[in-house]
Parts: sequence; C-alpha cells; structure tokens
Amino acid sequence: MSTQIGIEQTGPNELNRSVSRGDIVIVDSLNSVKGYRYELWCIARAAGIRYCVVYCDVDEAGCREWNKERSDRGEASYVDCVFEDLVRRFERPERRNRWDSPLFELYPSRDGIEKSSLVILEAVTYLTKTVDSKTQVARVLQPSIATQSARFSEANSLYELDRATQEVINAVVEQQGLGGAISRVTLGNELPPIEICRPVGLPELRRLRRTFVKLMGQASLSGPPLPTDADSAKRRFVDYLNGEFGGQ
Repeated sequence: MSTQIGIEQTGPNELNRSVSRGDIVIVDSLNSVKGYRYELWCIARAAGIRYCVVYCDVDEAGCREWNKERSDRGEASYVDCVFEDLVRRFERPERRNRWDSPLFELYPSRDGIEKSSLVILEAVTYLTKTVDSKTQVARVLQPSIATQSARFSEANSLYELDRATQEVINAVVEQQGLGGAISRVTLGNELPPIEICRPVGLPELRRLRRTFVKLMGQASLSGPPLPTDADSAKRRFVDYLNGEFGGQ
C-alpha cells in the first residue's frame, strides 16, 4: 500500500506514525532544503525501511514560467517574493550525500511530462524488490541509537520552528503586498496579530527571523525547551516581532 503526504503540512510527527515496512510513503513536498531531506532519511533509518529521493530537475526559468502560468489560470501559485526566497534557499540533491541516495532524477523540461517513466519504474522497483544481500541493489536502512524515535524531539522542534517562522514571514509579505498601508497582520488559528507601524521589507524580516531562531536555540540550552508545534512557535515569533516593531 502507498501513502502520500506533505511534510510541510503534517510535520515529521505525522510522518513517523505513517512509516512502516509494509507501506510505501511518498512525501509529496518541495523538500528543497537538505536539512529536511536529512530528517526524512533519519526517520526512514529509525524505522528500518528503504529510502530514496526522486528529483524533478527543472531550471529556474522553467519553474518561473510554470508558476506564472498557474497564476494566470487562477490556480495556486507563489507570489514573487516567496518564489525568490524558495530559489535562494534551494539546495540541490547530491548522490554522495547518504540522505540523497539513491537518487532518481527526472527532467520534465527536457523530456516532457508523462504519466509514467522509466525513472519512476526504477524507483518503485528499488522500493519493492527483494533485498539482495550479495549485490546490495536494494538496501534497507538499519536503525542505530542515534536515530531512535526518542532522539527526534530536538530535530522536530527545530523543524517546526523553521517552518512556522517562515510561514509568519510569508504572511507578512503577502498581506503587505495586497496594496495600501496596513497596521496589523493577522495569522488566524487564534494567534495574536502582528502590529506594524511601517512597511517592513523581506530583508529585514529575514534578519529578524534568523536572530529569533538563534536566540531560541541558545535559550533552549539552559531554559525552556523549543516549541514542539507550529502554533506555539508562531506565537513566540509573533511576540518577538511585536516587541521589535513596538519600539519603532
């Protein structure tokens, strides 16, 4: 049986509950940062299952064109500032990294988009074939002490913090981009609003985000632990931003 989930929506905890030796789990997400892929590899290793990366190799111009076409059709798409940020943060998979191996690559810009391909067939074959102990063609990751579930709490918290703060930044940029002066950014989910008294650019927001993440990491060494869910992380970041903007 196969299961398809998006780690950016469900988080690593849900993924931990989904993996098993009898299922194929497809993490349908950007997974564009190597830290995310490393975390996926750790989850697979802790579960003692096979793991691979399927990479759609599309150049920046092609991605930009696809995104514009989706926007023109009224479909979900990235606003320009978010798109540029994704391009800036993208880290290409490399075969020599254990968390990017084995790597199966697709080239839709060159070969077109098909419902099936030999590359996908190779990936499925790798995941489903009987393990060959002689050739090691299909290798099952072996769990170690360092990758047991109990050790994931800090990694999960860092992931939630990174994801949640980025979502807050995206919300500020998007609501400012709607036009007109705004003094409040709302986030929903009963989260407090962000009070701003002037336009705040993306470079400044990135700087504040980096500082906040660094401060949270340092504080967790001797103080309260990092938040373990997205809403808690967002609430702390909003409080930090309001403190920064409140004195301006």
